[in-house]
Amino acid sequence: MSPAAPEPVPEAAREPRSPGAALELLVHGVGGATPHGMLDDPRTVRVTGDATAAMYRRADDAGAESDPDRFRDGPVPEAYCWSNLTSGNGARALWLLLLPFMVVNIAHWMRPPSAGRSGSTRFYGVLVRLVALSLTVLLTAAACEVALDLTAWQCAGAAACTETRSWLGLLSAAEGGWWSQPGRRLALAALVPTALVALLWYLSRRTWSAYEAQRPPRGEDEEDGRPALGRPGFWYGRRLVARLRAAHTAAGLLTVAAAVAGAAARHDRGSDSTVRAVLGWSIEGALTIGAVVVVCVVCRRGRSERRLDIRIDRALVTWLPGSAAALLLLAAVYAAWSRPAWRSSGALPGDATFGVIALAQGTLVLLLAAVALRLHRRAPDPRTALQGLAGPAVAMLACALGGVMAGGVAQRVADWLDGPGTPGTGSGPIAGPPVLLSWQAAVIPALLLLLLVPALFLAARTAHAALRLAPVVEGEYAGERPDRVRTRRIARVRAAARLTDAAPGLVGLLAGATLLLGAGAVAGAWATGKVPGEAFGWAPAFVDSVAEGAQALGSWLVGLGFILFVTWGRRAYRDASARRTIGILWDVGTFWPRAAHPFAPPCYAERAVPDLAWRMSSWTGRTGGRLVISGHSQGSVLAAAAVWQLPHGTRRRVGLLTYGSPLERLYGRWFPAYFGREPLAELHREVHCWRNLWRRTDPIGGPVRLPAEGDKPEVDHAPLLDPVVYGRTQDHPLPEPILGHSDYQADPAFARERAALLDRLPPALPLPVPLQRGDGPDDIDGTASQGSSGRSSG
Repeated sequence: MSPAAPEPVPEAAREPRSPGAALELLVHGVGGATPHGMLDDPRTVRVTGDATAAMYRRADDAGAESDPDRFRDGPVPEAYCWSNLTSGNGARALWLLLLPFMVVNIAHWMRPPSAGRSGSTRFYGVLVRLVALSLTVLLTAAACEVALDLTAWQCAGAAACTETRSWLGLLSAAEGGWWSQPGRRLALAALVPTALVALLWYLSRRTWSAYEAQRPPRGEDEEDGRPALGRPGFWYGRRLVARLRAAHTAAGLLTVAAAVAGAAARHDRGSDSTVRAVLGWSIEGALTIGAVVVVCVVCRRGRSERRLDIRIDRALVTWLPGSAAALLLLAAVYAAWSRPAWRSSGALPGDATFGVIALAQGTLVLLLAAVALRLHRRAPDPRTALQGLAGPAVAMLACALGGVMAGGVAQRVADWLDGPGTPGTGSGPIAGPPVLLSWQAAVIPALLLLLLVPALFLAARTAHAALRLAPVVEGEYAGERPDRVRTRRIARVRAAARLTDAAPGLVGLLAGATLLLGAGAVAGAWATGKVPGEAFGWAPAFVDSVAEGAQALGSWLVGLGFILFVTWGRRAYRDASARRTIGILWDVGTFWPRAAHPFAPPCYAERAVPDLAWRMSSWTGRTGGRLVISGHSQGSVLAAAAVWQLPHGTRRRVGLLTYGSPLERLYGRWFPAYFGREPLAELHREVHCWRNLWRRTDPIGGPVRLPAEGDKPEVDHAPLLDPVVYGRTQDHPLPEPILGHSDYQADPAFARERAALLDRLPPALPLPVPLQRGDGPDDIDGTASQGSSGRSSG
């Protein structure tokens, strides 16, 4: 496909020839954009929406529907600003705690197309939800490790640890106070992980009330063969999120209860008190039953997309976490029972929990990979990332991320409490965290060295590709005097843009290495029972020194990551610009509904997609006008999802213009069941007209690869030249920038293709129409701040 050379655009081709109302609905990409930047006007009005997400127009266009002259020069632009959904107030900084949950939730949506295998599809969803549940247990167990084991059990039980920490005087065994008994120390320390679980519940409950509460347009009932994103209930997952939130909250509380009651029950089984022993067995049995109920709730029901399910399982949502809280309270009272002869020593019983969690996660990921391969082989597509294994690979990375966060907190707290000693070596006052966490940290340097090889390969390949592209670039600017420096720069940008297509290989390598090295860490911890620096004392000096170095470097890297994580979160809480930077991560990761983990950051598309669908339906239904929804970058994904949700009668009055779009290049490859070849082809058939603009210098956007079908032309425009002009000319006396992913509207092709889309839509009804709410200003905001300025932002 040859690039489109810039050419003068005739005035007649710039704007539509058909009379009547015409609207261009602009949707920005990640990173946010301001209304005045998108509309290229400092005076803007909010026509509908709120401070979180709203539609804006130029002040002069506020009542355009009642003035036919407003449409003679082209469509009225209207900007949808949604960036505050992901980077609004300072509480968004807390979402960093939810990063592993967000990643595993993404894995749910990466499954290959089902191709009639509904049983395999359901099993895939069950496995991902179980992996997500294990992450909740893992992070709660990490909080228990810090508060109950390292602080209340180990440090408070050792005089050498508490003598320099007056804040532990209340719990110190050396002081002999009421709280000094081990069970009472554990019961009091349990407030910390309980508060963490309560915080996660609160964040999920609060965002559930705001994001999952938006109902999409009713439209027609689902037709057979409808794409998933066009189903009535796809963007309305309140019922499932409420069920999962109850189950995960209960799982967290049961984990805390098990940590509190487990040590006391083990002590009582070795004592002379039959009553306490029976009570300990009873509590542990109740905790086991509770865990089974939680697993059943997680496995039993998935998403209901084929209809708008507005029901809430109120009994389950109330009684499941309530029962878990009651068991936790009972466990705390049981642990606080007076046991004067009980002394704490070593590590808190139950440190094998982390090994069991790691083993369960590895097993679930392998089962997930088997199911994904089965689905992919039924309907193979060479464009699918990792041959259908993207979901299992990302789930493995979510587990690794959760392990690093858990290990980082435990390692840093242990280092702080141990003073000059090294945790796990017996050189300090405490025994340290579980041995497995040290082994997991020790494999991080090996993982980084392994990743260095493909990184160097890709760097060399990119440099070589830039050399090969140089004559191609010069050939595309025929008639221009070659400039060696200019050519090399354009070629390097093009070659670097291709690195995006290498991401699946890197993710697969990272996930595979993580699985193997993690399995080795579990085996090493269970086989030796010692930290790596102590486990190889029998080996040659070189091997022993490598093990010690890996443990020390891994611990340092985990600590550095933890410090950076806390620093980044603290800065994001105070600084709006840093919050927008984090918001870019959420823009990409929280597009999908919370189908696997209820504590993941909320899905902004459950607000944005209904917003866009409602606006298109209401405006076209009332005015009978023509509408082009114009989406850049992530905005093009929102635009496509909104068009899928439109009633059939509305879709024929809407044109779709995408530019810098990751629809096929990223979403089609990583989420083939929802944006693969068949769903995008179905969208091409359903929408009245669609055009896609892209550049070879764009590292994110690309072609959607949909050929002409019937009377509908090919979706992709020829690749736009970037820069628009190669050298200096009379019209461009200064060098034009290489735009890459930004400022597509600056290319003459943008106005030409927008006008062509409008001309292909059915004629609009005569104007004027009565002004109604939603088409007039309800808030003047000429300096509205939604993010960084610019026409669109990627």
